Amino acid sequence: MKAIVYTQHGLPIDDANALVEIDLPRPQPGPRDLLVAVRAVSVNPVDTKLRAGVAVTEPRTLGFDAVGTVAEVGSEVSLFKKGDEVFYAGSILRPGSNAEFQLVDERIVGHKPTTLDDAHAAALPLTAITAWELLFDRLRVPENGGEGETLLIIGAGGGVGSILVQLASQLTRVKVIGTASREETAQWVRDLGAHHVIDHSKPLAPQLAAIGITQVDHVAGLTHTADYYEQIVEILKPQGQFGIIDDPATLDAMKLKRKAISLHWESMFTRSMFETPDMVRQHELLDRVASLVDDGTLRTTLGEHVGKISAANLRKAYALVQGHKARGKLVLAGW
Repeated sequence: MKAIVYTQHGLPIDDANALVEIDLPRPQPGPRDLLVAVRAVSVNPVDTKLRAGVAVTEPRTLGFDAVGTVAEVGSEVSLFKKGDEVFYAGSILRPGSNAEFQLVDERIVGHKPTTLDDAHAAALPLTAITAWELLFDRLRVPENGGEGETLLIIGAGGGVGSILVQLASQLTRVKVIGTASREETAQWVRDLGAHHVIDHSKPLAPQLAAIGITQVDHVAGLTHTADYYEQIVEILKPQGQFGIIDDPATLDAMKLKRKAISLHWESMFTRSMFETPDMVRQHELLDRVASLVDDGTLRTTLGEHVGKISAANLRKAYALVQGHKARGKLVLAGW
């Protein structure tokens, strides 16, 4: 089968050897595995971070988001059958989705939304899981709850932000404030349902005050958290909640003590990495997301269709993500 891999970490992304196409054996499913014939993928920041920073001794296939058809099922599979159309975000411990066939545990797979084509569906899994877990599991905002509360989403125009804005505005009663530094991105965030948009390249507190908000109940730090940390501590209410998904080099949690602010890390790979007892929750929430898409509550966050799945197109997509020039998700479809 075709697979797109990296064999040497850290090469400039415009180097033709940064990502290359090779042939690999078609894998065989374990007891709870699905073998999926991959038709579409999307690119996430984690892909670029792994390629840039994780050394390998053999070719590594990256890619997490995928849409495809179940080609084979393992002996203990109960949630899917051969021929089902699926979408998922995979596991960081297993070969990725940038291949014609991929193995994935059924407990982290959902049924593809019926109203979306492959490309639009591929934009959703990783960011939907991350946003859902961050909002409902980590920050503990209840569905249909949060009346009178405020949520500030820093980096609302990116992949996770684009779905988090929708989940918060559609499924809760919190007031959603997103940040964006470019007008086209700000309009994107407004269109997704944010009640207000402010500019994260400028001081946050005065902009919040200008819309009548002195402090917020919840902050979702999606990007460059270290750059905004002092401001976040300032604008969070006493006993507020701070959720984070990125990787600051350091984070002084003592600054949160005076206000009794709670700090929550979100990683959508945790359940699959440790095979937690509630691992099947990701299957359940992806099926719920598909239902919300099909009934018109949520929309895809596809920002740009980069073309067919190829080494050249993946290098192009990686460059856009690394340059922080992506709005929504970058998707590739077809071989």
